[in-house]
Amino acid sequence: MNNLDAVFVDIDDFCQTFLPAWKKYLISYGIKQRNKPSRRHCVPNI
Repeated sequence: MNNLDAVFVDIDDFCQTFLPAWKKYLISYGIKQRNKPSRRHCVPNI
């Protein structure tokens, strides 16, 4: 595996842990998120 692959694996691992925790935090504090699709890449496409 080259360095670029390792970076993407690390980012994916981070997202797999961070995003569920972030959503749980937002829900627990009643913070609303945008329901409108973003023009950027969605997480699975990164």
